[in-house]
Amino acid sequence: MDGIHDLGGRHGFGGSLAEREEQAFHADWERRVFGINLLLMAQGCFPIDAMRHALERIEPVTYLTAGYYGRWLIGVEQLIAEAGGRPRAGSVPDPTARRATQASPRFALGSAVRARNLHPPGHIRLPGYARGRRGTVVLQQGAWVLPDTNAHGRGECPEHVYAVRFEGRELWGEDAEPGSCVHLDLFESYLEPA
Repeated sequence: MDGIHDLGGRHGFGGSLAEREEQAFHADWERRVFGINLLLMAQGCFPIDAMRHALERIEPVTYLTAGYYGRWLIGVEQLIAEAGGRPRAGSVPDPTARRATQASPRFALGSAVRARNLHPPGHIRLPGYARGRRGTVVLQQGAWVLPDTNAHGRGECPEHVYAVRFEGRELWGEDAEPGSCVHLDLFESYLEPA
């Protein structure tokens, strides 16, 4: 899904401001929203991938103005509404999301790869700024739950994950800081041989 939540590498939104000695919560309601989300996820009511997808579906202006925990509140409200107002506890998820698979890794260390130019209608963990860009596999990370399917209740569908190094110039052209690079953890289905 392409939306306002994927701001990485986009221009015109200003810098990120870090507060000195920032507190985790600025108000009691934020602490409560955090606790509600953790409780619902820990009881297996919905996976974290479903929560991420709920956040991605927030209307853009609201997404930019609601604040971090405001988005969490909107997301959990949406998931509860979609569950008919009564989320049901399910199996407690494995917090690591690492899974065994019989499939062999498709890419070896040092493989030249290209991030596929994917634009699905649902959840995806492939950043927009990396789509269509070339990189190099620098680490094989084993198989993990594929968030794209898990967010929509279509199963965990584990895939191999690779740390891929992208040179700054490949991502941002001549404006990139000299010598810069970005490492992204990408699922196998996001990649193709370069």
